[in-house]
Amino acid sequence: MFVEIDNTPRDYAWGSTHAIADLLGRPASGRPEAELWLGAHPLCPSVIVNPAEVDGAKNLAELLDRDAQTLPFLLKVLAAETALSIQVHPSMAQAQTGFAAENAAGIPLDAPHRNYRDASHKPELIFCVSETFDALCGFRSVATTVASLRAFVDEASRAGLPSDAVVGLIAQLEASATDVRDTVAGLLAAGVNEVTELVNQLVGIARQSGATSPIERDASTVRMLGAEYPGDPGIVVAFLMNRVTLRAGEAMYVPHGILHAYLSGLGIEIMAASDNVLRGGLTSKHVDVAELMSVGVFSPSSPLLVSPDQLSAGVNRFAPGVREFELVHVVVDEGAEAAVVQLDGASIVLCTAGHAQVAGSHARAEIRRGQAWYVSPDELALSIAGDAELFVARTGR
Repeated sequence: MFVEIDNTPRDYAWGSTHAIADLLGRPASGRPEAELWLGAHPLCPSVIVNPAEVDGAKNLAELLDRDAQTLPFLLKVLAAETALSIQVHPSMAQAQTGFAAENAAGIPLDAPHRNYRDASHKPELIFCVSETFDALCGFRSVATTVASLRAFVDEASRAGLPSDAVVGLIAQLEASATDVRDTVAGLLAAGVNEVTELVNQLVGIARQSGATSPIERDASTVRMLGAEYPGDPGIVVAFLMNRVTLRAGEAMYVPHGILHAYLSGLGIEIMAASDNVLRGGLTSKHVDVAELMSVGVFSPSSPLLVSPDQLSAGVNRFAPGVREFELVHVVVDEGAEAAVVQLDGASIVLCTAGHAQVAGSHARAEIRRGQAWYVSPDELALSIAGDAELFVARTGR
């Protein structure tokens, strides 16, 4: 069974007003369009374009519930014009324990201070569609951060700017030596005046930096975040993190425990179908410092770039090794041999360019740019022919 699905992009303030519309060839709404959700997540399930074809089911969650089926992943088109909050997701065990504890405490599921809205982990993968996609992911070594902060102090000295708060941060980091747990906890729990001076000094020094300055890469991050989130302690947390720039066609995997934030760019994101998020700055939403400390990994780590497996010509699989999802990127040319994508369960197909004929074991459809289709588990494999670029979200193998 092939079922055409669609959705209204989520209008989070950080979203682009045009990137999703441009990619999918549809009119822009004029509002920020941050995420197009394709899946059965209860918060925003995909709508069914032709309900009469599936006995009146209006959305994908309703259809799957009726057939006693589940979809373990959520596919998104994500367009960041400004930075998202720094966040982290729990492991499966942490999610189950936290969800049960908050239920027992009687915290409503929609309460703004609730941490766990379901009992699942939320690993995720982002595939870069735009020319570049910038992010923060994990913490760099203390030595690397200290070296950059010392360069900031030198820049401040040359410009006649204050840097005493930055010098204090250096001393704190050198005392911790191996990780930044205490530093992050202190920043997020500090009083407004205490952390504001540090943030203002970092931003002030960054604004003096030029293109040839040795601090420019870190300074550009600080300037951007300082303009978007003035005074936020997350600006300092971000300084401790790895800055990552993905190129078109590259993908990054974010497992549980790794703090991360997407800064700018257009991507295809796939994740376990969960809504569990703990925030660590760059936000006006609830920050539970104690729970963040219990879930986050604060020792140095390198971003996990996922190299694709080429299944056949034009068919590349991005598989981070989780059971909930894989992302298959398919490019087919008119007149070439059809691409084949095996399935181990339900899948979602999204076309971002051209058009293709997609056939399963029982059904088929013509898929054009901007269209998305839910494919039921009994289709077993997809044969894709035409002139198109598509993404197939499927369960892990």
